[in-house]
Amino acid sequence: MQTLEGHSNYVCAVAFSPDSKLLASASSDRTMKLWDTSSGAVLQTLEGHSKHVSDIAFSPDGKLLASASNKTIKLWDASSGAVLQMLEGHSNYVYAVAFSPDSKLLASALIDRTVKL
Repeated sequence: MQTLEGHSNYVCAVAFSPDSKLLASASSDRTMKLWDTSSGAVLQTLEGHSKHVSDIAFSPDGKLLASASNKTIKLWDASSGAVLQMLEGHSNYVYAVAFSPDSKLLASALIDRTVKL
């Protein structure tokens, strides 16, 4: 059993990459971390949200990482850690994100009891 430490505040969500080689963690410290599951080492710390990160999800093809924070979603390149796109326009807090099995759709769950695709 491994204990992965490195966030400066509580961890809100975790997600495994499709090949299980990476674990992504989302935190109230406004960062995400990508961990090597075999060694437990932090490979990257992803920054860019202004509020705590409530959820994180890998696309089924493993190429993308989606993160939810406040009223925004960011899409990241899972290998480089670069922000590819910021999805704005949510009128309420985004709590969760999930990709469709073909990686073409992203669903977001909002505090107002709605889901957006």
